[in-house]
Amino acid sequence: MAQPAPIRVGIMGFGQTGRQIYDLASRSDDVEVVAIADIGKADILHYLLCSEVAEPERHTLQGNFLVNPRFRSRLMRIDQPAEMPWDMFGVDAVIDSTGKYRSVAEMQDHLGNGAPRVLLRTLPLDGIDRIVVPGINGDTIAAGDRMVSAGSATTTALALLLHILSQRFDIECGSMTTVHAYTSDQALQDYAGSDFRRSRSAAENIIPNSHEAGQWLDHILPAMAGKITTAALNVPIHEGCLLDLNLVISDPKVTPEAITQAVRDAAGDYPGVVAVAEDPIVSSDVIGSALSLLFDARGTIKAGNHIIKCLSWYENLGHAARLLDVVRLYAELDRKQEAA
Repeated sequence: MAQPAPIRVGIMGFGQTGRQIYDLASRSDDVEVVAIADIGKADILHYLLCSEVAEPERHTLQGNFLVNPRFRSRLMRIDQPAEMPWDMFGVDAVIDSTGKYRSVAEMQDHLGNGAPRVLLRTLPLDGIDRIVVPGINGDTIAAGDRMVSAGSATTTALALLLHILSQRFDIECGSMTTVHAYTSDQALQDYAGSDFRRSRSAAENIIPNSHEAGQWLDHILPAMAGKITTAALNVPIHEGCLLDLNLVISDPKVTPEAITQAVRDAAGDYPGVVAVAEDPIVSSDVIGSALSLLFDARGTIKAGNHIIKCLSWYENLGHAARLLDVVRLYAELDRKQEAA
């Protein structure tokens, strides 16, 4: 059987996630990044890419093209979806990894310029066709989906853990706090920002923050609708995040060991996505991991008869990998539609 043609992907935004998507695609055998839109200068974008990948010599800059052993990607100094001519590049999908353009109107700008489908790397602002988390609701996608979100690294970690545990235990309610590395939209020094706390230095403070995962969780796990509250603590580290999940379990006989064993038993169903850390790891140990959920076997405790606390680790690379997994899900669906 002939090998399917590579999936042609465009990227808007060549920040951390965009660079990770690009490097992962360059090591794949089925995805090509054909165009990248970013306001940055080509030589600086190339420099940033090479500063953080394992094999920088694989990536060269040839004029306005990033080149690796598998494909060439045209760099376009463009900052707005409405300005990017995706139709020139024959893309199958566009990944908007800016984190800025989250509305239906902004996603429509991508579609209007020739993107057959646009995938957000973060949660949307308003109603779109679907939020997809591979391993949970990937089988619900439809060929007519045009505006899609892959959630976020935190949303995916939370949804996977809840999905696994809810298969075995009756969860009444719960709360999640992500202890999260600082993000690119935070200032390193005190600087007037979008709210009071986010105006304080990310490099010097633990900053309490809201998190949107709770309000979108019902789109991924309808059974969890209204049961889980979510929050964040941004802390002064550059990478590596901790998911702190507290659950009220109906059955008082459930033990921490039973919770941990449930994740061990399920991990085999999510190869490369979910695993269990048996060692006493810390945040730096998860850097470079493409897992979406690394459950901490030593981090599960019980309070009273019904409250279970469990800890899990993740980093942004796992989310970049899941974004490509979502692209693959839709590419496979499109191929089936064409063959029908």
